[in-house]
Amino acid sequence: MSKIPGFKAYDIRGKVPSELNEELAYKIGRAFATLQNAKKVVIGYDVRESSPLLANALAEGLTDAGADVVNIGLCGTEMIYFGTPYFDADGGIMITASHNPPEYNGLKFVKKGSVPMGYDSGLNKIEEMISENKLGEKADNKGEVIKKDLMNEFIAHLDKFYDASKIKPFKVVVNAGNGCVGPALNAIEPKLPVEMIKVFFEPDSTFPNGVPNPLLPENRQSTIEAIKENGADLGVAWDGDYDRCFFFDEKGNFIEGYYIVGLLAKSILKNHPGEKIVHDPRLVWNTKKIVSEAGGVAVQSKSGHAFIKQKMREVNAIYGGEMSAHHYFRENFYSDSGMIPFLLVMQLMSEENKSLFELVNEMVEEFPCSGEINTRLENPQAKLEEIKAKYSDGKMETVDGISVEYENWRFNVRMSNTEPLIRLNVESRGDKALMEEKTKELLELIRS
Repeated sequence: MSKIPGFKAYDIRGKVPSELNEELAYKIGRAFATLQNAKKVVIGYDVRESSPLLANALAEGLTDAGADVVNIGLCGTEMIYFGTPYFDADGGIMITASHNPPEYNGLKFVKKGSVPMGYDSGLNKIEEMISENKLGEKADNKGEVIKKDLMNEFIAHLDKFYDASKIKPFKVVVNAGNGCVGPALNAIEPKLPVEMIKVFFEPDSTFPNGVPNPLLPENRQSTIEAIKENGADLGVAWDGDYDRCFFFDEKGNFIEGYYIVGLLAKSILKNHPGEKIVHDPRLVWNTKKIVSEAGGVAVQSKSGHAFIKQKMREVNAIYGGEMSAHHYFRENFYSDSGMIPFLLVMQLMSEENKSLFELVNEMVEEFPCSGEINTRLENPQAKLEEIKAKYSDGKMETVDGISVEYENWRFNVRMSNTEPLIRLNVESRGDKALMEEKTKELLELIRS
């Protein structure tokens, strides 16, 4: 268990200044550089008011430990994933709290080659070094801070994932949610034959239009209205640090991340038949069917970015997708991206000559799903045991929580990594009523 508030499974996150402040950021910089024996570290930050201050303190700690710092300024998390190998750095740190409220901030870390660093792969050691005040010696030669604008190189890196000449002149609503993605979309706009209808485009640390989290139904309305008002072909909304994007069809329907995994697998296997596609165990039937029909190999992994990235490296998968809208690409250093899915979906719509509604509706009808339903519980573990006993007549596996499969329906229940929650997902084979009935039955059991 972490000793310092804010140290989480995958990152550091907390309220500023009570849980995360310049003093802690400085110490994190010292500890990270010492632990990684780093000569060069790439850093960048999101739109939050506290981000530049934390970045300066972090850079001070890194340079005091002898590392040079490449500060790429305001950026998305995926620019750190790209910039770390691009500059041949020994690590990268992004200052962001993604979709949390404005008073929060955080840090996400990668090692050399953009290999993820989580609590069990280095953050625990950083925490220990700070709490025991063992930050290592200050270096004889202080490192230097170099400011670099990486936008053009990053946009050029995206070229390898899509072919702009195959994309039709769509009208696309792009909702930046006042986060960081606006500048990246402005930079790629001249390369695309599309008309962008821009919503909440200015980076704004106060998030005047709500936190950039399109998973909250109340934050979707602005995208839906813009699609309808402008007769757009699709809508795309990003979270604060744009490592995730969320899709809306031309009718304004929000699309479950599960079906986007299927679309991206289809799009990638078109040009790369026979490749492996990694998916999480929450909802699987649609992905398995699409991958097998497209001549690929579906590989299951535990949910969570550290597990998916590790599995992708193990089996040399070209793409990995989670229903939580994290999409990972081998050519993107096995890292997640919120820009690549946006480009691939537009290209697939163009190549298949189908609207997004048509592409997705085929999958929704064949494999209706509940979407993820969360329930807060005192004792999630005991509830899992109860579910296990009740559904013991189904085909069961325990890769990640419990997955139980029957002939025409299946479900997955798992505990959250970070909170006392149970997460439920149910799907059926073409029978929406059965899926709804079983979802209700499971929720009654979970909440009883």
